[in-house]
Amino acid sequence: MSFKSQFFYFLKPIFWGIIIALVIMYGAKFTDVVGNLLDNDEVSSYSSAVKKASPAVVNIYSQQYIDSSIDNKQHLQPTGLGSGIIVDSKGYILTNFHVVSQADQILIALQDGRLFSAKVVGSDLITDLAVLQIEGNNLPVIPQNLEYSPRVGDVVLAIGNPYNLGQTITQGIISATGRSGMSSSGRQDFLQTDAAINEGNSGGALINSRGELVGINTSEFYANTQSISNGISFAIPYQLSRRIMESLIKDGRVIRGSLGLVAENLDPLLARLWGLKAQNSIIIKAVGKDGPAFTAGVQVNDILLKINNKAVENLVTALDYVAEIKPGTETTLTLLRKGEEIKLPVIIGELNSPTNQ
Repeated sequence: MSFKSQFFYFLKPIFWGIIIALVIMYGAKFTDVVGNLLDNDEVSSYSSAVKKASPAVVNIYSQQYIDSSIDNKQHLQPTGLGSGIIVDSKGYILTNFHVVSQADQILIALQDGRLFSAKVVGSDLITDLAVLQIEGNNLPVIPQNLEYSPRVGDVVLAIGNPYNLGQTITQGIISATGRSGMSSSGRQDFLQTDAAINEGNSGGALINSRGELVGINTSEFYANTQSISNGISFAIPYQLSRRIMESLIKDGRVIRGSLGLVAENLDPLLARLWGLKAQNSIIIKAVGKDGPAFTAGVQVNDILLKINNKAVENLVTALDYVAEIKPGTETTLTLLRKGEEIKLPVIIGELNSPTNQ
């Protein structure tokens, strides 16, 4: 027998011995995994996601100075309840503007028992967002992922302090994205969920199954005046909230570009008459006097096709695109007027009213 044959003759049992050892070592673990998958008694849980996110969701207590009829002095009285989210180790907290809009003093209670007095960094009426700040060490920060894009069907958890019961978790799914026109300004691009939202939940966190911030819980939907919830809730997407927060921290306000006009999505029937896709054009309904669009020569019933050669998808995306343009920038509008396509240069103005788009 040659040396080569002898070598492989002795190597063969060693090789198979290693294989058998590996099977013995990892076979039990594999069996446990399969058993867990097949075990009907195994509990499905989002505990890990909650543990990551919940410490950063705070209780917000608003107080106002109230005139006393007893000693003719002003005294602080609790006037509001809400939730907030610590999004930065510097103590920045995101919440809803309506939670703190009437507050003379704002108290922040963390889940670890600490209590802080907060200052308002800035607020934005249009998106109903506010940024607060507290000073403290080792503050919990909620996990964030700007790359995450919410999808219909994603499981979400709402964390907040409803009715001051203490931190509460409710579960649901994202049932729609891009909901607009649900607020007084009509500018939010809401996420719609069926996770229960009640008084005190406003400003709290909507998270995904990884514990990442998905949105800021804002309101429930009421189909009538009886204040009876229909199991539909809305949240402001995290990506939008992040942009607003950064503007408020940097400038103390949100600087938005504006064309100074009122528009709406083009009616599908009218669109077909013009040979257009309804979702890719909007129609001008009013032009503010002496505003950017008025000065540029935009007229009522013009159909807006493009902004800076960027096709208009719908009203919400068009408004968002214009809002991101720095005021004073020259922009080109492509319009359809009486069947003729025209281009008009326009100087972007600054948005100062929810109705001045």
